[in-house]
Amino acid sequence: MTIRGVLFDVDGTLYDYEKAEEAGLHEHLVAEGLSARFESPAEALRVWREVREEEYPRFLNGELTFAAQKAARIRRFLAHAGVVGALEWTDEAATAWFASYAVQRDASRQAFDDAQLALGALAGRFRLGVVSNSVTAHQRAKLDAIGLLGYFTEPLVCSQEHGSAKPAASIFLAGCEALGLTPAEVAYVGDDYEKDAVGARDAGLQAVWLDRSASGGSGAVDADIRVIASLTELMSL
Repeated sequence: MTIRGVLFDVDGTLYDYEKAEEAGLHEHLVAEGLSARFESPAEALRVWREVREEEYPRFLNGELTFAAQKAARIRRFLAHAGVVGALEWTDEAATAWFASYAVQRDASRQAFDDAQLALGALAGRFRLGVVSNSVTAHQRAKLDAIGLLGYFTEPLVCSQEHGSAKPAASIFLAGCEALGLTPAEVAYVGDDYEKDAVGARDAGLQAVWLDRSASGGSGAVDADIRVIASLTELMSL
């Protein structure tokens, strides 16, 4: 069936989250006088991301609120840095520390170089939307800040408000419904092979895996999943 709409993941697909995260963490640790607590900026980033990868899924599965997972991450990260009493910090104190870090992170946020070019080319031919494992207000503000919000149909579909996270089929189907299209008429583009590509394919959408590093992932790619190394390749849809 002809593709009439395209849904996008945000972080790692349109927004260079990891670059902003790295810069923001480094600047904030320097400002807080904590950079010397780690062997190197790379080690601090490794610990930060390790904690994130363990705590963020607790938000996605409903165990923690979006704010609570931030607080949990900060307590664990600062405890690893040797900050006395960090594990006993209140949610308010930990969330305030995260908010200060986020100011530094957001000062560096930007879209990937290929995002606006691709979206500009697609906007006149397809209905465009977002399906993201996050919070709607958070992702809307982010897309607005990096100059991409205007390309997308509202509402953005995010896991917090939808009630389920990728790779659940229901969130992809909700995205199709937001576009007013059937799953077979919609392509989904994301950088996570399992959550984005396999999840979208299993929900009946046409899956596109964005493999920017051209790494091929950890195993064979299913034949019914298209692989691209740049969003500009979508211009041939």
